[in-house]
Amino acid sequence: MSSTASTGEFEVKDINLAEAGKRRIEWAEREMSVLRLIREKFAAEKPLRGLRLVACAHVTTETANLVRTLQAGGAESLLIASNPLSTQDDVAASLVADWGVPVFAVRGESTETYNRHVRTALDFHPQVIIDDGSDVVATLIKERVGQRQEIIGTTEETTTGVIRLQAMEQAGVLSFPSIAVNNAQTKHLFDNRYGTGQSTIDGIIRATNILLAGRTVVVVGYGWCGKGVAMRARGLGANVVVTEVNPIKAVEAVMDGFRIMPIAEASKVGDIFITVTGNRHVIDGQHFASMKDGAIVCNSGHFDLELNLVALREISHPPTTVRPFAEEYKLLGNGRRLIVLGEGRLINLAAAEGHPASVMDMSFANQALSVEYLVKQQGKLEPGVHMLPDVVDTEIAGLKLQSLGISIDSLTPEQVEYLSSWETGT
Repeated sequence: MSSTASTGEFEVKDINLAEAGKRRIEWAEREMSVLRLIREKFAAEKPLRGLRLVACAHVTTETANLVRTLQAGGAESLLIASNPLSTQDDVAASLVADWGVPVFAVRGESTETYNRHVRTALDFHPQVIIDDGSDVVATLIKERVGQRQEIIGTTEETTTGVIRLQAMEQAGVLSFPSIAVNNAQTKHLFDNRYGTGQSTIDGIIRATNILLAGRTVVVVGYGWCGKGVAMRARGLGANVVVTEVNPIKAVEAVMDGFRIMPIAEASKVGDIFITVTGNRHVIDGQHFASMKDGAIVCNSGHFDLELNLVALREISHPPTTVRPFAEEYKLLGNGRRLIVLGEGRLINLAAAEGHPASVMDMSFANQALSVEYLVKQQGKLEPGVHMLPDVVDTEIAGLKLQSLGISIDSLTPEQVEYLSSWETGT
């Protein structure tokens, strides 16, 4: 429902879900020790005091703890959903009721509603934007030219979003700095590989209740997300096939023990297809047409356009829902059945709960410290896409080890000298 609260306008499904949402947010916090340490630091130092910040992200328990951290640092935040099927309605309600955060997110919202929320976010006149997919930034650049000068910087933690930002930079329209959080080592090495790997398989099993052992799973794309999915599928006994367009990644997949073939060939042998590329139509009409009866197709990349569902609808009867999050398409002519999960959207968030909190802990630590970095470097960073400095990346890894009670070695002065000198030989 749409409502107005004393904390400002918001749009959530049901504000009465707040109590359940708060319990879940606090449960996730137990696994987010790094973010908790940053929140304590932010609460003491207030590095974001008075900052207007918009976050376009998956409205989950983990995101709620990021927003709480930014709030502790003094930021005035507004949150919208980055994906129609990833919003956890009880979490959205709790952020409004318990923490006074204006949230505009309803699970299952239409594209029209989503676009309206993007413009609502820009009406907030943010100085910093946390974006998943860069829709807010793209809309700002296209429609709100006068607001560009208000932006201190943005952060982006999806592969798709970073690609879009780089395209904006090449086109000469990105007039402010943006931190490619997705490219931080403590993000992509862990969130993409372990988080996406586990949560994608979790979403597939919840949506279908099938056994993966013995089935042929086709993983489309072998970036860090694809590596994680392939690893977890093999761990459950699946026969994994990888498709790639990058020769280096294809060689890596071969060396990791996976079969490699073009999607045109893989489409004929796969039982389950998982896309993780960040690109469009990587499974197209001709691939759907050649799949075997009962094949299951899903996406764990950012946008549903990885699957060309328009082309699928053209060669099939209207779909029927056979289970929650599972639609069956019967192909015209031969009657073969294909199952599409989660409407082609992120299956790990559509049918499951997304990444485990302990993985998102590091990703959102990157987000929080990236915002702090942008504020501290205001006026010093050139427009364009920037990496988060290695020292911050290393700090996050150190905090993670600290929270786990793990110690590591340090270089001795002699070792530091040896590594920095060219004069001392072997």
